[in-house]
Amino acid sequence: MFEHFFQCPYCWEEISVLLDPSIRRQTYIEDCENCCNPIEFTVSFQDGELLEFAAENIEQ
Repeated sequence: MFEHFFQCPYCWEEISVLLDPSIRRQTYIEDCENCCNPIEFTVSFQDGELLEFAAENIEQ
């Protein structure tokens, strides 16, 4: 597993997520551990290296 730190698009707190580099491309939704708002993650890896990471708010 790969721990990645980022800033929540809602509350702007720095939080972390655990990413699985064995899955090359991932898109999923997970709640912020601080403010509980849903965040859409887009992640891609190549040869175990993180190529893309996006954490976007979900307009509700």
